Amino acid sequence: MPNRPLVPSLDRRGVLRGSLAVSAALSLPAVGAAAPAFALSGRPRAAWGVQVGDVTASSALVWVRSDRPARMIVETSATESFRRSRTWHGPLLGAGTDFTGTTPLYGLPAGEQVHYRVTLADPADPRRTGAPVHGTFRTAPARRRDGVRFLWSGDIAGQGWGINPDIGGYTVYEEMRRLDPDFFLCSGDNIYADGVIEPSVTLPDGRVWRNVTTEEKSKVAETLAEYRGNFRYNLLDANLRRFNAQVPSIVQWDDHEVRNNWYPGQILDDSRYTEKNIDVLAARSTRAFREYFPVSTLRAASGEGRMHRVVRHGPLLDVFVLDMRSFRNANSPGRQPDDATGILGAEQLRWLEQELSRSRAVWKVIAADMPLGLVVTDGATDFEAVAQGDPGQPLGRELQIAELLRYIKHRRITGTVWLTADVHYTSAQHYVPERAAFKDFAPFWEFVSGPLAAGQFPANALDATFGPDRVFVRAPERANVSPMESPQLFGEVDIDGDSGELTVRLRAQGGSVLFSKVLRPGLVGQ
Repeated sequence: MPNRPLVPSLDRRGVLRGSLAVSAALSLPAVGAAAPAFALSGRPRAAWGVQVGDVTASSALVWVRSDRPARMIVETSATESFRRSRTWHGPLLGAGTDFTGTTPLYGLPAGEQVHYRVTLADPADPRRTGAPVHGTFRTAPARRRDGVRFLWSGDIAGQGWGINPDIGGYTVYEEMRRLDPDFFLCSGDNIYADGVIEPSVTLPDGRVWRNVTTEEKSKVAETLAEYRGNFRYNLLDANLRRFNAQVPSIVQWDDHEVRNNWYPGQILDDSRYTEKNIDVLAARSTRAFREYFPVSTLRAASGEGRMHRVVRHGPLLDVFVLDMRSFRNANSPGRQPDDATGILGAEQLRWLEQELSRSRAVWKVIAADMPLGLVVTDGATDFEAVAQGDPGQPLGRELQIAELLRYIKHRRITGTVWLTADVHYTSAQHYVPERAAFKDFAPFWEFVSGPLAAGQFPANALDATFGPDRVFVRAPERANVSPMESPQLFGEVDIDGDSGELTVRLRAQGGSVLFSKVLRPGLVGQ
């Protein structure tokens, strides 16, 4: 595919100078203030910006939040002048969805730039409308030769590192926006519902980190209102709002959307929580998540749907978004010889196998919210991810992953690449059966990135069951290194339309490419 400039083309610049400036200029709560009050007079305002999610070659989802009851209206056009446009009448935004709403767009042209604007209208008087908020995105290509390029990362506002006005907020989002990717894959931990944001934190070298604070971030989230406030918190950052208005997303979740290391059926032993039933907390977080992100398989109004899904991005790429939270068994030492539930649940595993078999894409990115071969602990004896530190034959949750890897090999499914975040450093692992205790699988790569706006941590140990070799790692030597002390991390995937080669670049904020790997289509063990 042709090289894209680090700054947008003239057409995109026009959008950013003009249309998107409307979104950036809208006033939001001052530092230390809570979410905006719902005024009873005036016109509806969309001060939280716009987002687009789960874009395909012909469809997309547009999201907005109003400051009061309003009707959502979306216009799309091939040009930013909107001389010829199409109008989409969206839902009525009200208190039941925290004044958020999503409008699906269908019948879009493949491989084209789409300009859109969202207008909020007074339900009682449609002539009373707020200022339109503009955005733009590219639909997935219909032709292979057009290529695909996207970014991925995760872990936002973790370990007490929130929006710091002294350093310009989440500036990593501005750097990612300038790379102008086709979309962004967020691999989980979009919020830290269990992480309090204090007004200030003193760093080891004596410097002071200052945070934007809100009422909902002053304690762990338990109520629906508190979970909603956690999702709103990140949207206070102008960098993120500009990014959302230009770059569509594919979003999944992990643990911190609810609470650290949670699993279904858990009863908390944590004095910070008055609600001890994790299933109650997870239901509230799920509702807020579907309200605040445009996800094709989640419906905010009905409360139905699921997180795992396939997002098809043209002939070169299918993205298989996993949910490694909702169906897992309890965290344990992970030594059981039989485990039908695992980390995905039996039904999701069957779904993934079937969808991988059906995929005709050259590359099949498996978006996992947790790594496979990195040992992630939960307390002194239990394990949080798949690996449990025993280098022998698969046990516990490893049994389910072994079944999946065996299925991929025997069905001759090529082009699988695993992407994840979660561990707060960046690395590349190559898995081969020659090094493994379990050998019935084809070699594959797993790439880790993140965090985007959280603390960085030392590298996790490797589990030899599936034979990983850590080809590259960049991680600090001490825990919870702040974003002021170390650049934030994200990854880039670039699929060339002519050769079909997939290039992974592990990036650090500031423009550095820390590691790069080129994978050739149709080959294994490379």
